[in-house]
Amino acid sequence: MSSRAATYVKRRRVFYIPGYDPIHPRRYRELYRKESARQAEISGYDIGLKPKATKGPYGWHVAASINGQAVETDVEVLYWADIVRDSMDQGIVSTYLQLVRTAWGYIGSGALWRLMRLRKGPVIAALYPVVFLLVQLGLALCVAWAIGRALALIHPWAAWAGLAAVPFVLNWFRKQDNKFFAYYLMHDYAYSARSKGANPPELEARMAEFTDIIAEALNIDADEVLVVGHSSGAHLAVSILSDLIRQGRVPADGPALNFISLGQVVPMVSFLPKAERLRDDLRFLSERDELFWLDVTAPGDGCAFALCDPVHVSGVATENSRWPLVISAAFTQTLSPARWKELRWRFFRLHFQYLCAFDRPNDYDYFQITAGPLTLSDRFAGRQPSKSRIEAPVNKFTSVSP
Repeated sequence: MSSRAATYVKRRRVFYIPGYDPIHPRRYRELYRKESARQAEISGYDIGLKPKATKGPYGWHVAASINGQAVETDVEVLYWADIVRDSMDQGIVSTYLQLVRTAWGYIGSGALWRLMRLRKGPVIAALYPVVFLLVQLGLALCVAWAIGRALALIHPWAAWAGLAAVPFVLNWFRKQDNKFFAYYLMHDYAYSARSKGANPPELEARMAEFTDIIAEALNIDADEVLVVGHSSGAHLAVSILSDLIRQGRVPADGPALNFISLGQVVPMVSFLPKAERLRDDLRFLSERDELFWLDVTAPGDGCAFALCDPVHVSGVATENSRWPLVISAAFTQTLSPARWKELRWRFFRLHFQYLCAFDRPNDYDYFQITAGPLTLSDRFAGRQPSKSRIEAPVNKFTSVSP
């Protein structure tokens, strides 16, 4: 990170890396539009969206006036939803085979038990699709048994025809997955587990493209280049930024380079045996002075490893590690009691709260961070890490890329 004096941001480039999500990026644009307007009304500033002004395929332009300062921001979504959709293109039988392989990948390696020593919430979220898919299979077999008993009254051999109900019941559940999320989550965890933590070739290729896009932005007339990694997008960002720095593509006199990881689930990958690349990148990035890295989670988010320092818990921190700065979004404090009551049991919605408005905001305000007059590093300069952060190195696998 360049050693220049703090100045107000006039132009910013933001690169948002989503998690494992098959939805088109317009969802994030509409979420930003809706929630930024709500936050602006609560916090008393002006913000508005315009059509994108950059050459990237998916994004939008933000014009804001905050604390008397006008700021222009270009937001780009680094798109990998097509890779996600391809990985989710599995039949029912293939999904159940994934279930077996993924469960064994975490249980057989011992990763599951170590993850439970950090936070039980995301582990329960990981076990949910396994349990619920097995429940679906059990219910399908019960229906088949009941039909078989009825058919047996006609002829004993007719009872076997009841098994024909199994695929119909399982297919019904699959069509309802927009309510249950069992198939979606199963594919999510299976995507990393199938290669035991190594990145699949198609993902590595896309990450290289993202690295080039960010490198190009670092050579334009902007005051800050901010990378936002949400959920599993956080560990992609770690590797992308590590590649960027290793390749010598961060100009010393260029824009401030900052990174914010939100609702990260890094241990779900870094605790797997072949995640040497990610563990190496975690260690490397934690020591660099080319950027500022803020990690934001919240204990109220049951899908994230809240306040778990991803470098330390992965067992790769060194005496030179300086990042990330781990803080809490503190949902129980930054959301009013009424709002918290409304959202408390909506687990997937809470996992996206980092991208939404807070009716009792503290220093974490996503829209001031992405569209306000201060760089991320200036905004959180001198900020102390959360006292409740977890740094215990509980990972069994600490090998890194040679």
